[in-house]
Amino acid sequence: MRIIDDVKLDFSDVLISPKRSQLTSRKDADLTRSFTFKHSKFRWSGIPIIAANMDHTGTNAMAHVLMEYPMLTALCKFVSSTEWGWNKNIIRTIGLDQNLDTLDYDSDTAPWICLDVANGYTERFNDYVSLMREHEATKDKIIIAGNVCTPEATEQIILAGADVVKIGIGPGSVCTTRKMTGVGYPQLSATIECADAAHGLGGHIITDGGCTVVGDIAKAFGAGADFVMLGGMLAGHDECEGEVENDTMTFYGMSSDDAQIKYYGEKQSHRAAEGKKVEVPYRGRVADTLQDILGGLRSACTYAGAKTIKSLPKCTTFVKVNRQLNTVYGEG
Repeated sequence: MRIIDDVKLDFSDVLISPKRSQLTSRKDADLTRSFTFKHSKFRWSGIPIIAANMDHTGTNAMAHVLMEYPMLTALCKFVSSTEWGWNKNIIRTIGLDQNLDTLDYDSDTAPWICLDVANGYTERFNDYVSLMREHEATKDKIIIAGNVCTPEATEQIILAGADVVKIGIGPGSVCTTRKMTGVGYPQLSATIECADAAHGLGGHIITDGGCTVVGDIAKAFGAGADFVMLGGMLAGHDECEGEVENDTMTFYGMSSDDAQIKYYGEKQSHRAAEGKKVEVPYRGRVADTLQDILGGLRSACTYAGAKTIKSLPKCTTFVKVNRQLNTVYGEG
């Protein structure tokens, strides 16, 4: 047993310090990025925000809206296809039970594939990433793999063949892993440390979870995240799965009792639920929320003096927040 004495931080523990800026207007901030990925060598350009691969948010309807910006949607792994076919802004999600020999996937139009598991620290997971990089069906894909939350694991997954590593153990709004297992890592520090590890090898990361307001997204990009994945912030919209009742919609974690029963017919005896169900306010069209997100990010770039979202980490100085005052003013 050992204790890490270094202070580790969540998004709520810091603010971005404003700096002198040459931007004359928020509209001058460029939120698009172009990527060339380490293993696949595929090039992609767009706004690096991803709808999470949960059945509530990772829907065809969500993808239809987000691709107009263009942003990415990670379809829930229980969504088998799309009404228009796979394309460059849709991420297919699979699990360790996927037989790659039977993968129904158009390699010409579908560059993204995500291996998504709760625990990316197992040898089986790492071996499967290597298999994906070698397999005929996925060897040329942009492979996303996760989740982990430490730089050592990030490096290992990239060396195994992943282009992008998904970062976050337990920070999601409907995830209870930290409560049920005591395992996790504060998400801002995880982003900073894992981004540094990934970039040193020519890889990329997705910050997955922990963003509850637009400012958190700005902090994630400022911390070095290449992509930010959103679940709770995109929940409750017309494009989400579920019915509106009493001006609310049901949103639950994919490791919750509800998800296990829905997709596997029962709660598996060897598993504890590591997710919960909540009612979120009905919020109408997701396009309106996306406009708020983009407006807030442009404003953050302007305050930080960053002309592009890519340059935001170079312009970001974080100030640790006094936690006592944070609580007094309702921000913690």
